Amino acid sequence: MMYDLIIKNGNVVFRDGVRQVDIGVKNEKIACIAMEITDEAKEVIDASGQYVMPGMVDTHVHISEPGRTEWEGFETGSKAMAAGGTTSYVEMPLNALPATINKEALNLKLDAAIDQNYVDYGFYGGLVPENLDKLAELSDAGVLAFKCFLSDITSDIPGDFTNVDDYTMYKGMQKIAELGGILCIHAENPSVTSKLTEEMIREGRTSAADYVDSRPIFTEVDAVQRAILFAKETGCKLHLVHISTSEAIQVILKARSEGLDVTVESCPHYFAMTAEQVAEIGPKAKCQPPLRKAKDQAKLWDELLNGNIDWLTSDHSPCTEDLKQGNIFEAWGGISGVQNNVDLMFDLAVKQRGLAVEKFVDLIAFNPSKRFSLPYKGEIAVSKDADIILLDPNQSYVVKREDLYYKNKHSAYEGRKIDCRVTKTIVRGNVVFDLQKGIVGEPIGKLLVAVK
Repeated sequence: MMYDLIIKNGNVVFRDGVRQVDIGVKNEKIACIAMEITDEAKEVIDASGQYVMPGMVDTHVHISEPGRTEWEGFETGSKAMAAGGTTSYVEMPLNALPATINKEALNLKLDAAIDQNYVDYGFYGGLVPENLDKLAELSDAGVLAFKCFLSDITSDIPGDFTNVDDYTMYKGMQKIAELGGILCIHAENPSVTSKLTEEMIREGRTSAADYVDSRPIFTEVDAVQRAILFAKETGCKLHLVHISTSEAIQVILKARSEGLDVTVESCPHYFAMTAEQVAEIGPKAKCQPPLRKAKDQAKLWDELLNGNIDWLTSDHSPCTEDLKQGNIFEAWGGISGVQNNVDLMFDLAVKQRGLAVEKFVDLIAFNPSKRFSLPYKGEIAVSKDADIILLDPNQSYVVKREDLYYKNKHSAYEGRKIDCRVTKTIVRGNVVFDLQKGIVGEPIGKLLVAVK
C-alpha cells in the first residue's frame, strides 16, 4: 500500500499504555498500526523521542466571530489551537453577536467558519429565557450540546447572551432531555456574586484579592447542587463546565453515584495559577469562576490525579487588550489559553506529578469525544480520524507574546517556562502545524457531526 503518511519510531499513547509502533495514514484515517511499516508513503515523519498521541478535543472555546471578530476570529483562533495541539473544538454560543440561540444565528456562524478553520469544529446552542421554542431547531441543525449560565450576565447589547432563571432551566432541561441532548452549565450563584460585587465596589475594595473573594467557593457549590436537583427531576444529561473546586466535584460525584448522567470538566488555568498570583499577573488572569487559593488548588489537583475530573478544556475567552486593563472588576473575565493547553498540562500533571500519560490522553481527547458522540475522534486506533500530535517531553520554551497566534496577543501565561512542547499537529492526516515551519497549508477544518 502507498500511505499518505507514516509516523515512525514514536512512543504512541494508547488508552492502555505506551508502545513504540508505526502509524500509517490513508484517506485521512489511521489505516495501520504495526511494529514496523515498510510500505512507501508520500510523507514520513520520524517521531523518535517524542510522544505520539491523539490531538486535544477542546469542548469549551469562545470564538467571537461574527459580531466581535476583533476579539478573536476562526482563522486566528484555530491557528492558535493547531499550534497548541488541539485538533477539534466545540464553540460556545457566546461571545459572538448575535448569540447562538436560534437557527438563524447558528447559520451565521456556520457561514463565517467555512474555509477559515485549521482544525475541525462544532457548535453549541444556547439556552436563554427567550428561546425555549428554538431548542429543537438548534438540535436538528446539528449543535453538539446546549449551554446555559447560572451566573449573572449583564449586557445591554442587543443579541448578547443572557443567563437563565430557574423556570427556564427547568423547562429547558425538560426539552433537552426529550431531544436526547446534553446541557452544559456555568455554575455560580448569581444573586450572591452580583451583590458581593456591588458591595465591594461601593466600599472601594477593588483589588485582585477582593475580586476572588466576591465569588466564593460556596457560590459554585450551590449552583451545582441546584443544577443537579433540576437534572434529577427532568432526566436531562448534564455537564458542569470549568469547575474550580473540590467541593463542587464531590457533589457531582455523589450525584453520579446515585445514577445521574453527569460529567465535569476543569481548565488548565485552575491548576497552573492561584488566587495569590492574580495581583501580580493582573486582569489577564481574571476568569469566572476565579482562580482559587493555593490550599484549594491543592485539593483540586487531588481530584484530577484521583480520576474525578472527566476532561480538560481551555475555556479560551479572548478579548481586545484594552479590556484587560485597569480595575479587575471592570476588566473582561476570560483567559486566552488554547495555544498552551496540552504542553502546559502535560508538564504540570505528567512530568511534575506523575499522572500516567494514557490517563492524560483520556483527559484531553477520549473522554470529551465519547461524551459528545464523536466516535471517530479522540483515540489512536485503526479507522479513527488521523488527528495526531507529537509532543517532545524534553524541549522547554518560554511563552512569549510574539509567538502567540491569537488576534490579540496577550496571555496570562506570558513569561512562563513550560518544560515540554507540541512539535507537530496533524488533522485528519494533514500537518497543520510544525514547530519549525509554523502553520502549514490552508485551512482544512471540517464541521463535526455527532454520531448517535
